[in-house]
Amino acid sequence: MDEFERVRGRLFGIAYRMTGAASEAEEVLQDAWVRWAEVDRGAVRDPGAYLARVVTNLSIKRLTSARARREVYVGEWLPEPVLTGRVEFDALGPLEIVAERESVSFALLVLLERLTPAERAAYVLREAFEYGHREVAELIGTSEANARQLVSRARKRLTAEHLEGVAGQSSEQAGQAVVRGLGEGRRPAERAGGAGRRVVDRVRWRKLVEGFLAAARLGEVERLEELLAADVVSRADGGGKVIAARNPVFGRERVARYLIGVLERFGAGIEPYFAEANGEPVLVAAGADGVVAICFISIEDEQITGLRLAMNPDKLTFAAAQLSQIGGLPDLSS
Repeated sequence: MDEFERVRGRLFGIAYRMTGAASEAEEVLQDAWVRWAEVDRGAVRDPGAYLARVVTNLSIKRLTSARARREVYVGEWLPEPVLTGRVEFDALGPLEIVAERESVSFALLVLLERLTPAERAAYVLREAFEYGHREVAELIGTSEANARQLVSRARKRLTAEHLEGVAGQSSEQAGQAVVRGLGEGRRPAERAGGAGRRVVDRVRWRKLVEGFLAAARLGEVERLEELLAADVVSRADGGGKVIAARNPVFGRERVARYLIGVLERFGAGIEPYFAEANGEPVLVAAGADGVVAICFISIEDEQITGLRLAMNPDKLTFAAAQLSQIGGLPDLSS
């Protein structure tokens, strides 16, 4: 097997965590493959390290240009979902422990947007892939001391951004489990079993979401409000391509009425399916033309605390391609 294909999964994982977009990660890998095809293989002592360095630097350049595009992005920007949980969905590799799931979680990918490209690269390489500081320095082309500073700054900024978000919307818990312990200076595998770690009870999650769906479809506002936390927040990313709220919707009453209104206007012919994306349970909404939304729903204390709805059709193409491998949506949660 060619060395590029042997490490392709790790390369995609780096690019995806760096860009937050599976489609861009694929383009990064295409560019990296071109460079690999042209390089003198005999001069490459460590192909894996060489390719990781190429992908990291291509991702930094792409992320830098993406920042300018996101400044004029229509509405909320959310990462691009990747389906997980099945052998066929191997793009992100095995997500068998909490730390591995958290490294690709929607909550963390959103927070990573606050970092500079260099901080993000250093943090991803150190925390998600467990490279040493010297290795991180070599991969991003800096000194070991600066690599340490980048990782430290990234941890501090992520923690600060999280705390600021909690102060502004105290019950949107999607990011809390992710950043808990970020400042402790330990690797994900070491933090995974730490005190206070929350693991989603998928049976409880599904039961709550099923009740939420039933109430929303029947237009039972009071019942729906009971299932929503007082300070629930709903965020939707339509990218100006489909009708979606361009600003976050705050509070149980507003969120309940907003969701019921959306279902009344656009819910005909749309069916929900339970699945997994980015290592966590999600709700996939599909119609005659395929997937129309992937919904990340966070819960706490038997209530829904946050909704993130990926609805931009451009951000659903990768998931749609994954689904084509298994012939459709049913039974994805099994």
